[in-house]
Amino acid sequence: MSSSYDVVIIGSGPGGYVAAIRASQLGLKAAIVEREHLGGICLNWGCIPTKALLRSAEIYKNMKEADHFVLSAKEVTFDLSKIVERSRKVSGQLASGVGHLMKKNKVDVYMGTGVLTAPGKVSVTDGDGKTSEISGKNIILATGARARTLPGLEPDGKIIWTYREALQPDIMPKSLLVVGSGAIGIEFASFFRTLGAEVTVVEVMDRILPVEDEEISKLAQKSFEKQGMRILTGATVESIKVTKTGATAKVKSGKGDIEDIKADRVILAVGITGNVEGLGLEALGVKVDRGHVTVNEWCETGIKGLYAIGDIAGPPWLAHKASHEGVMVVEKIAGVKGVHPMNVANIPGCTFSLPQIASVGLTEAAAKAAGHEVKVGKFPFMGNGKAIALGEPEGLVKTVFDKKTGELLGAHMIGAEVTELIQGYTIARTLETTEAELRATIFPHPTLSEMMHEAVLDADGDVLHM
Repeated sequence: MSSSYDVVIIGSGPGGYVAAIRASQLGLKAAIVEREHLGGICLNWGCIPTKALLRSAEIYKNMKEADHFVLSAKEVTFDLSKIVERSRKVSGQLASGVGHLMKKNKVDVYMGTGVLTAPGKVSVTDGDGKTSEISGKNIILATGARARTLPGLEPDGKIIWTYREALQPDIMPKSLLVVGSGAIGIEFASFFRTLGAEVTVVEVMDRILPVEDEEISKLAQKSFEKQGMRILTGATVESIKVTKTGATAKVKSGKGDIEDIKADRVILAVGITGNVEGLGLEALGVKVDRGHVTVNEWCETGIKGLYAIGDIAGPPWLAHKASHEGVMVVEKIAGVKGVHPMNVANIPGCTFSLPQIASVGLTEAAAKAAGHEVKVGKFPFMGNGKAIALGEPEGLVKTVFDKKTGELLGAHMIGAEVTELIQGYTIARTLETTEAELRATIFPHPTLSEMMHEAVLDADGDVLHM
């Protein structure tokens, strides 16, 4: 392999490996440095394996409720170890696919830990301690992030889990305490509750999924509680006492009351922090703020030729954001015409729980706070023929428009397959589509997507099927 490149990327997650592929497509000589697994956290320990687990839980739920579809399925059971094994196979398949893509695009891969030794210089140390020195006219940091911990609530990998241990549980817990109700916490809470665990979720904010529209958050909590999940908002975990078989957490409510909650296992899902340590950033003068590298709209760090993308560069911590940034940075490096900074407001967010939650743009409250005079449209799943036929009548599609201009400010959904539907509104925002144009768009029947049209019509009181 060469020792000199146009682009060197440290980290091979969805930001890093996509950046390498795009660099190759544009005729740039590219190299990837990866210390653990090609595909990064997303492919190996995040997005993909969790979705495999949740799919198994969803099918298990449907089989148990077979009588709803006039079918019979007796003695439905599951083997948690086999469910986990399947999720690992899915991850393994995709990780090997990344390796194939690197070869196909002639990207050199250095397996080892990369450290910046000088501007444009990277030292790579492999598992055997052998060091390679490589250089890049441009270097992209794509080292991702890891689970954040809180003082006194540190995970031990046995009783107190992070997402890594939750993906490969040693037991099927009869009781589970989840600390934090963002997408990661809610997805694991949903998975284990669907399989039968008694689940309690503790959230310090006044509602679960706090980045989502308040109305959607309330509907989500109602649905989860209907499934038997216990949710404590405005609450904090003061301490956790661990034994060989479980843990007891002291949980303080918003009113100051203290409750002891016992659980076989605890999952910490209180956010993430960037992998900024050990990269040589301090010596180069790279600015780091609260665990993330400081960048401008082009993901530039302030050091010539040094960029940071994805989770290490701050929120939103989403794989598709990292991929988009990777392509944007490489195209800017290559001088591609028409490349422009990413609009964070057009990044969709998805939570793959049962039910699913998805959104893009401003919440109703945020739109009003930004000074917009808004009009809101809503349509429930109960009014959609396809949703009823699927046996999925619970859910809501919500749109937020600027009353004066017709701009689609935001869209928010809860219900079956909304993580697939949200892209329609994302495209609409990217194209700066107005309410009038969405009204004039023909949606196929019978589909769940018809609810997206109805939610637009409802903003003017013209809803058809309610």
